Amino acid sequence: MRWSLRSEPLDTGGACGVNHQAPSHIVVIGGGVSGLVTAYRLRQRLGAAARITVLEQSSALGGKLRTVDLDDVPTDVGAEAFVVRNPSAVRLVEELGCSIMHPTSASATIRAGGATAGLPRRTFLGVPAGPDAVRDVLSADGVARVAAESSLPPLSLADDEDASVGELLASRMGREVVDHLVEPLLGGVYAGRADRLGLRATMPALVAALNTTGSLTAAADSLAPAADAPRKPVFGALPGGMRELVAALAERARAEIRLGTTVRGLARRAGGWRVEVGSAPRPEFVDADAVVVAVPAPAARKLLADVAPAASAAYGRIEVGSMAVVSMVLPADVTLPDASGVLLAVGERYRDGTPFTAKAFTFTSRKWGGDRVRLRASVGRVGEEHILQRDEDALLADVLADLAELSGVEAKPVAWTVTKWGGGLPQYGVGHGRVIAELERAVAAVPGLAVTGAAFRGVGIPACVDAAAAAAERVAANLAV
Repeated sequence: MRWSLRSEPLDTGGACGVNHQAPSHIVVIGGGVSGLVTAYRLRQRLGAAARITVLEQSSALGGKLRTVDLDDVPTDVGAEAFVVRNPSAVRLVEELGCSIMHPTSASATIRAGGATAGLPRRTFLGVPAGPDAVRDVLSADGVARVAAESSLPPLSLADDEDASVGELLASRMGREVVDHLVEPLLGGVYAGRADRLGLRATMPALVAALNTTGSLTAAADSLAPAADAPRKPVFGALPGGMRELVAALAERARAEIRLGTTVRGLARRAGGWRVEVGSAPRPEFVDADAVVVAVPAPAARKLLADVAPAASAAYGRIEVGSMAVVSMVLPADVTLPDASGVLLAVGERYRDGTPFTAKAFTFTSRKWGGDRVRLRASVGRVGEEHILQRDEDALLADVLADLAELSGVEAKPVAWTVTKWGGGLPQYGVGHGRVIAELERAVAAVPGLAVTGAAFRGVGIPACVDAAAAAAERVAANLAV
């Protein structure tokens, strides 16, 4: 499928446009948020004359940003929000003229040790600022381990040193902190395991503070909000769902967008690139001055195998995770718990010993408001791919049983859908920063090539916006030479 979006003429005066004797043609491979932001920033940088083509294998733009209508309710079945601590997404949304909404005052909870309690405020990504912060979610022994952490020998990480999040925290604070707090929070971001995630890539602010304080609790104390501090919005979302952002980016990029287009290979040619698309028996070739690869690591590894083998090898060292989102609208007479949601600690079980299927519930209508009763459940971490192999009816039944066990809510959805995200969530493992540095050096040696995506500066929307802007700038600068 091929289509093009047009909007009002661009203002290409001043620093916003770069004039070329012959208009440049840039191909962006991947129509997720990273690819679309890249195309939009390229349009701003290069002006109206540049030709920009976005090639997307699936039948829709957006990648992990996907909004569907459930019983006429816009429902995000991928990323539902973005953090506002990094202002890049907020600035982009405002720049595009989209509205932003913030969560209600409802607080999150956590199910740990067979009980549900409020998610502690005085933590940084689950790392406690002291023993008082976690008395409601840890055992007495667990609290004692946290209290003793500051008296251990000072800890720091050299510039070339990294550590497993789970292993380091367990050695200093005990396993309960990892299983009850850190992994439930990181699992929601990466669908990963704390023991396989790198501290430097997932918690860079904590590493910086740790090297000053020498203590994990002191480092977390310097980063966590004060106990009496007013609550500030942590997340932002769009009233009509993330499709509003996707549509605005596509419109403003003024790119030729080709959906259902498989890219089979890349090759260098004199002065640029040749992109092979379509089926093997009947290939089509698209010539370009520059190419941006904005697809998940496994696909990028294959595309770059011949043209940038060192970069391809680096992509091959990035593990990916899978998960599923079960979204539903419930009858109007259902009353959800008075919370924004509940995270499940590692190893939580039913009273009869049956393990839970879900790793988290978001009580969507409590968190974001609205006149319909809505919720979503997240299922699956690295190593739990077998759970995602269940059919959709089985996953729904499991999730509803989990909901009843956790909250006593028993209801049949008015509408529901299961969305499986297979192999697209990069894992920021130990030494991830070194892998990315190696990848970027390899790409920098290839003229007219840029890469971007969730594997670089972070998996959230703001981080993808930053990485995409950097890729667009690299291409524009290369074309200007």
